[in-house]
Amino acid sequence: MNRLLVKYPSVLRWFYPDRITRIENPKSIYLTFDDGPVPEITPWVLDQLREYKAKATFFCIGENIKKNPEVFQQVISEGHAIGNHSFYHLNGWKTSTSKYVHDVLSTEDLLSKKYPVKPFPKLFRPPFGKIKNSQARKLSKEGFKIVMWDVISWDFDNNVQKETCYKNVVENASEGSLIVFHDSRKASKNLRYALPKVLKYFSEKGYEFRSI
Repeated sequence: MNRLLVKYPSVLRWFYPDRITRIENPKSIYLTFDDGPVPEITPWVLDQLREYKAKATFFCIGENIKKNPEVFQQVISEGHAIGNHSFYHLNGWKTSTSKYVHDVLSTEDLLSKKYPVKPFPKLFRPPFGKIKNSQARKLSKEGFKIVMWDVISWDFDNNVQKETCYKNVVENASEGSLIVFHDSRKASKNLRYALPKVLKYFSEKGYEFRSI
């Protein structure tokens, strides 16, 4: 595993300083979950977080919110933050700017109807981490904060061993790190192994798990 693929490249931080990759906060870790909510895995994630009194940020797909409204409401009711991950999980590099922005705004419209806290932060994480500058500019004008990551676990890749997903996080994360997991069916095997161990590891070191 190339370490640069686990850690967000420093050159991209320099080129795009407005994109959130870390939140400097002593003894804090920021867990994030992409691609949910889905009934097969999201409630299990919530159980793990509750055990450690951990708060996280869930970057939800609009289509999954629409299909699984009860699971989405469970995420909200347990006090976690919500972010936008597009409606159909579009690859920005392969999508026109107008279509991409419309897709993101469709999800935001859905969130605004279901999220009880008004106003809520407009957080957006591009699927696959792929977004054109033109798309980012338009979304920024709409008030969105583009959220990337500091460390990615690679739980979504079935070619990556579950032990490696765990090591990717604990060997690379530090105070203020934004860590990417996925509450998806595809990531389930690796996530079920790595997440409890990550929660235990950082809790024993005195870290607090916060939402963005």
